[in-house]
Amino acid sequence: MMENEKLNRILLVLLSLFIVMLGYGILLPILPYYTERLALKDNLDSSLVNFHIGLLTSIYPLFQLLFVIFWGKLSDKYGRKPIIIIGLIGFIIMQVLTGLATSIAMLYVARIIGGILTSSIIPVSNAYLSDITSETQRTKIMAWSGVAYSSGVIFGPVIGGFLSQTPLHLEYSIGVLHLDRFSVPFLFAAMLGLAVLIIISKWLKNTVRTHKFTAKKISLRFSFSKYFIVLLLLSFVMQFVVTLFETVFSIYGKDELSFNSKQVGLGFMLCGSVMAILQPVFATYGEKIMSSKQQIALGLLITGGSLIAFPFFNNELYVYTIIVIFAIGGALVTPNLLSAVSLISKEHTGRNISIQSSTNSIGQILGPILGVWLISGGFYYPFVIAGLIVLVTMGLVLPLLKLKYKT
Repeated sequence: MMENEKLNRILLVLLSLFIVMLGYGILLPILPYYTERLALKDNLDSSLVNFHIGLLTSIYPLFQLLFVIFWGKLSDKYGRKPIIIIGLIGFIIMQVLTGLATSIAMLYVARIIGGILTSSIIPVSNAYLSDITSETQRTKIMAWSGVAYSSGVIFGPVIGGFLSQTPLHLEYSIGVLHLDRFSVPFLFAAMLGLAVLIIISKWLKNTVRTHKFTAKKISLRFSFSKYFIVLLLLSFVMQFVVTLFETVFSIYGKDELSFNSKQVGLGFMLCGSVMAILQPVFATYGEKIMSSKQQIALGLLITGGSLIAFPFFNNELYVYTIIVIFAIGGALVTPNLLSAVSLISKEHTGRNISIQSSTNSIGQILGPILGVWLISGGFYYPFVIAGLIVLVTMGLVLPLLKLKYKT
């Protein structure tokens, strides 16, 4: 394969990853306001609004977790391109249904359809990149995959917050569908998704399978070492508190801080930007200053401490400052955990990373549910309890963690 052709393929696949995560990011600052509007239209008890926000956040990764292996097996059989196309179609359907929803039930349908169909894009896109790159190139290419992923999360909240505050006075109903200003960001994402779908359909070539989808290799017929279990626990806790924070902050910003969706979106943008910029920096240069174990310990301490401190400040500048500190802690932990998992075994790297990914998904499902449940006791509870979970986990497992290469 010519280098130019390979580069074009890589860029197209990264584009599909970016657009899906952009759609995910667009929803983050809008969901509380949008859910509240639909709940009022359905005459639902206002006390249940936060419950629906948590469930709507969790149901998407739940269905992604359930269907990821199914799509991986299909991509092994029919090639990666058709499955990526199905995922993009699902993304467009989800965005249109979300943007035009007139009830909470329609929002659930949109999230479930999106979770089922878009669960193909991220793992199958990474499998495509694996198919067309050599082992020496793969680490670098997967890093770019992470950049595409993070960039969507960075720009999505900004676009969502900005477009939801559009001065256009839209109000139009068609049957069970309804168009208003909250529809604009989702329809914008759908149009971008359609453009990417056309580009992918026309120019991305299907692959001849060279690497089987890694999730297919997961087997329960092997024992986890204590070291691997510790890494999985840390991965779960980090993903759990990050998604809990994302869900609760959007509600906290709306109800407690009186932020509009643009201000909430700015908070998410700061968090995503800091993590995207600092993760490769810490991964490349961090060990020149401190060991991986020390970076993880410091990152957990910063993450836990910032979560506990977060609800005690309501000034906008202080809130954004603590979000940046929280993101710095996450940026210290995440790349070191991924590196440690990848070094456990040369022969089972794909399997181990897939298991870690599934563990992260469970954290994404449980974090929002616990977060909105704790809100009923007051906004201090989810932040403080999440921070304490991080600090207690750090105290319990770090003495067991020896970050060195093990076969």
